[in-house]
Amino acid sequence: MKVTKDLVAASATPMVLGILTEGDSYGYAILRRINELSGGELDWTEGLLYPLLHRLERLGHVESNWQSVAGERRRKYYRITPNGLAELAEQRRQWATVVSALKEIWPGAGDFRPFTGIARGGLA
Repeated sequence: MKVTKDLVAASATPMVLGILTEGDSYGYAILRRINELSGGELDWTEGLLYPLLHRLERLGHVESNWQSVAGERRRKYYRITPNGLAELAEQRRQWATVVSALKEIWPGAGDFRPFTGIARGGLA
């Protein structure tokens, strides 16, 4: 099962900002981390990630710089800003509201675990 484009789009900003709270990162590493966190259910492309990173940079939520590592090509690293941390806090508040409402609607959702899918008779 793949996650719909609408849900990916809605969750993209808080996911990227959350990953950047773990430390500075570059595009390919962010893509790998998203895939890892989702158990392979979120298979983002560069065409999704880089426009998002550029938008977050324009909004002041992230900043970037180019870094060279010996024996490797230059990479653009992204870092979350104080403005980005504030945005992430707001995103977390909003997502907590959504998750809380879903728990009320879905039977057995008290043990809600993302990326496990829905089994017959309730959540897996």
